[in-house]
Amino acid sequence: MYKVVIHKAGGYEQLKLESHPVPKPGDRQVLIRTEAVGVNYADVCVRWGVYESARRFVGWPITPGFEYSGWVEEVGREVEHVKPGDPVFGVTLFNGYSTHVCAPADLVWPKPQALDFEAAAGFLAVYLTAYHGLLQNVVIRPGMRVLVHSAGGGVGSALIQLCKLHNLHVTGVVGGRHKVEYVRQLGANAVIDKSTQSLWLEAKRLCPDGYDLVFDANGPETLAQSYVHLRPTGKLLVYGFHTLLPKQGGRFNYPKAVLGMLRMPRFNPLVMTSENKGVVAFNLSFLFGRTDLLHAAVNDLTAWVEAGSIRAPKVCSFALEDVAQAHRTLESGETTGKLVLRTASPSGWPSAPTHRS
Repeated sequence: MYKVVIHKAGGYEQLKLESHPVPKPGDRQVLIRTEAVGVNYADVCVRWGVYESARRFVGWPITPGFEYSGWVEEVGREVEHVKPGDPVFGVTLFNGYSTHVCAPADLVWPKPQALDFEAAAGFLAVYLTAYHGLLQNVVIRPGMRVLVHSAGGGVGSALIQLCKLHNLHVTGVVGGRHKVEYVRQLGANAVIDKSTQSLWLEAKRLCPDGYDLVFDANGPETLAQSYVHLRPTGKLLVYGFHTLLPKQGGRFNYPKAVLGMLRMPRFNPLVMTSENKGVVAFNLSFLFGRTDLLHAAVNDLTAWVEAGSIRAPKVCSFALEDVAQAHRTLESGETTGKLVLRTASPSGWPSAPTHRS
């Protein structure tokens, strides 16, 4: 098998494609021969050495990657819900950038027929993040006003669609004109292009009384004003800190991160109580132990995508050996939708399984 291995923190040069033995699944594990694997900004943070769960659970060396799609190659003796030859998708706590993934059986699901392998590989991480934030952290009611930052990205794309599915009024924020129409097509009621519009003046104009929910993964650039623009009983949902991080160059910018930390807003519980507002923060990689929540989410998401109620984010794919270019593209901030790595049968690699049915 081939996998991307990072031996120490650094730039794109640390992404090494290596040959390793194919693992043997344990009793409650599934061995998957992957077709494609998802690329997430968390993987870039793993490469920089600043992703907390990577440091806590793995250390160096590490293979990044949280999601995949492919074919079951072998199952442990206690696995009954999938069998060799089945098309599947799933999540994994790292080790995704690989031609083979050995995953816990309860984190592997049959691939929806509505999704091809590339779309399936880029579906779960963003939709589970969006689902957990919107449907497992707050109580929603039809007509609620929602503001979604980074609406053209993977999680933002998923949030826009889940908001519309649940009859919420959603405004998307994007950083470039080329993303506006994409977000409108996803169902946003309004789109703010902060490259040409004043973000907070437009947000106030669109919702003078404040938002019920604001989803913000930017960090110190927007968090304080996101909180200010909540209405009483509103919730700010935080799931990332992108503005702490460099936009280009591949290497972590420690002075920028320190400056960003100094600018990070502090939310006082006494003030929040008097203003009747709240802040909720979450990280999907620390949710892997809550399979009850994950299964509930995947069951709903699979039913919705099969029914055509939601769709996978637009996909841009790269070959596994071009992983550095995928990271460079993701860091640029110019992408819409989701990036994936193709892992199946590149020239000179081991042949794909023949038991596809």
